[in-house]
Amino acid sequence: MASTINGSARSVAPERGVYGPDHEAFRDSFRRFLATRVVPGYETWEREGVIAREMFTEAGSHGFLGMAIPEEFGGGGSDDFRFNAIIAEEVSYAGVMSFGVNLHNDICVPYFLHYATDEQRHRWLPGLASGELIAAIAMTEPGTGSDLAGIATTAVLDGDHYVLNGSKTFISNGINADIVIVAARTESDSRHGGLSLLVVERGMEGFERGRNLDKIGMHAQDTAELSFTDVRVPVANLLGESGRGFRYLVSNLPQERLTIAVASVAAAARAVELTADYVNERKAFGKPLAAQQNTRFTIADAHVQTEVTRAFVDNCLALHVDGALSADRAAMAKLAATENQGRVVDACLQMFGGYGYMAEYPISRAYVDARVQRIYGGASEIMKEIIARSLGLGK
Repeated sequence: MASTINGSARSVAPERGVYGPDHEAFRDSFRRFLATRVVPGYETWEREGVIAREMFTEAGSHGFLGMAIPEEFGGGGSDDFRFNAIIAEEVSYAGVMSFGVNLHNDICVPYFLHYATDEQRHRWLPGLASGELIAAIAMTEPGTGSDLAGIATTAVLDGDHYVLNGSKTFISNGINADIVIVAARTESDSRHGGLSLLVVERGMEGFERGRNLDKIGMHAQDTAELSFTDVRVPVANLLGESGRGFRYLVSNLPQERLTIAVASVAAAARAVELTADYVNERKAFGKPLAAQQNTRFTIADAHVQTEVTRAFVDNCLALHVDGALSADRAAMAKLAATENQGRVVDACLQMFGGYGYMAEYPISRAYVDARVQRIYGGASEIMKEIIARSLGLGK
C-alpha cells in the first residue's frame, strides 16, 4: 500500500501520436526535476501556503521556464506548445498541482512575447526565462468574476505615468510575483474598448499585497488579494496599445483553457492509477476490493472516460501547435476535461472508503485540488455559453 499512500504512482499514457522523441526526452528531464527538487519539499510548501521562490530559478536554470522566449534572452527559442503541455501533465502526474510554472509560462509569458516593445523585451524576458522574475496576471476583481468587460480598476494618464487605482482578487502567484500584468480601464467609452494592460513591478509605491488566501485545495499555490492606490506606473510599462487590453486578454484565453484541460486529463489519469493500485491491495470481506464487480466497473468507466477525453484534448493540442485552435473548441476541451476530472476523482475517492477522507492519502488532495479546475480560466457555465454561441444559439 506504500505506493498509494506516498503518492508515487505514475500514470503512463499509451502511445498518443502527439509527441515526438524530443518531447519525451524533455518529459524525462522535467520528471526527474520534479521528483528530486519539487516533491521532497512540497508538503512543507503546502503548509506554508507558497512555493519556495528558488524553485522558479532552479526551473529556469534547467530550461523549464520560457521555452518560447528567444534564445537571445535566455529562453528555449521554441514556440512548440507541446513542451508546455508536458510540464502541465507531469505536474499533475506528480501530484504537485500548486507548482505554478504553467501560469508563468503559458498565461503570462505570451503577453510579453506578443505585445512587449523591444525595450520591454530586453528589460523583462531574461528574468522571466531565468526565474528571477516571477509573473502573475491580475484580471479578476471582487465584483466581476468572469466578466472581463466589467473591470472597474482605473488607470488615468498623468504626464508620462498612469495613476492606477483598484483591487484584484484570486491572483495566482500573487505573493511571489515580481511583475504583475494588471488589466485596468484607461478609457470609459465602452465596456470592451477601454481596457489596457499595465505591468506593475514589485516595490512600486501604493502597490500592496493583501492576505494569501486560504483555499480548500492547491494550498502551495499562493493566491492573493492585490490593491493599487495611486500607483504611478510609467507609460513605458504599457503592454501593447492603449484600449486594446480586452482583445489581448480574450486572444490568450484558448491557450490558458487548453493548459487547464491538459492538466485535468493527467490528474484524472493519476487518480485512476492510484485507485487501481489501492483496490488491488486493500482487502474487504476476505478478498481484494478489485474482486468486487462494482469496483472494477467503476474504475473501468473512469479510465475509458478519461482516455476518450484525452483523445479530444490531444486533438486540440495538435490544432493549437498548428495555430488552428478556435475559442469554442478550447472551451469544449476545458469543459469536458475539468468536468470529467471532477467525476473521476470523486468516484475514485469513494473506492478508498474512509481512508479517502484522510489527508495523508494522495487521493484526498487530488479531490480538493480538482475543484477549482471547473472555476478558474472561465467557469464551466461560461464554457457552455461560448459553445452555445458557436452553434448560433442565443444570438
